[in-house]
Amino acid sequence: MKILVCDDDVVVLKVIQLALEAEKYDVVLAKDGKQAFQQLRDTTDFDLIITDIHMPYHNGDEILKWVRIEQNAKTPIIMLSSDGEEEVIALALKQGINAFVVKPVNAKDLVKKVNKLLN
Repeated sequence: MKILVCDDDVVVLKVIQLALEAEKYDVVLAKDGKQAFQQLRDTTDFDLIITDIHMPYHNGDEILKWVRIEQNAKTPIIMLSSDGEEEVIALALKQGINAFVVKPVNAKDLVKKVNKLLN
């Protein structure tokens, strides 16, 4: 299964990449919103998207809206943020994400959420 991971923090990208590849997932990385949009335009067969809320060029909310509205896709989306306030999480869930992960990312917990969404 193919997963797009979008985050402007290279350490977070690497932690997520290693955790998901250990589970035999095919991981595609995007280091900012611009790269994320390019990947989404080039490939429509992602099984899951993991995206940070705050990134340069395009944020996670824009990615979410584009996937849901422009692509009309039901692709599961996990949103990442260092902002773990209940209001932020509730708004993201209302807008159509499938799960929310507060940074710093716990790789084991993230993999559990990924497995649950994909199985």
